[in-house]
Amino acid sequence: MSSESTEVWTGWYRDRLGAEAIVIAADGGHVATRIRGIEYTGAGFAALRAADEGGQALGGCVLEWDLPLPVVADGATQQATLSCLLTLGDRSDLSLTLHYAGAAFESGIAGADFDEALTRVARQLPPGTELGRRLLRAAA
Repeated sequence: MSSESTEVWTGWYRDRLGAEAIVIAADGGHVATRIRGIEYTGAGFAALRAADEGGQALGGCVLEWDLPLPVVADGATQQATLSCLLTLGDRSDLSLTLHYAGAAFESGIAGADFDEALTRVARQLPPGTELGRRLLRAAA
């Protein structure tokens, strides 16, 4: 990943063995994190696989993180927070909640498609309001 275009977010990893703070790095088309000493990488969150150890897929867990997301309302940029909750198991479920202007805009459960979930959130924003930037391409 190029350090110039890489974003870093903190979050939590949870599974049947407990919880652990994690750092997530994303460069728009690639995601990486280290969990219990194992590096996981992939084209998106739902595609995270161990970088070594046979490339086992990450599963049976929950990833939770927040990221800053600018929102443009009538030409003025304001800061908002996007809360992300991804369950990886037999199926992958993603839920996004945008906290902006004292309100919460939720995607509901959106499978594992980050772009679809973000589009659901964006459709709920008041007229004249839009997300200030593109996030991950095919992130989840």
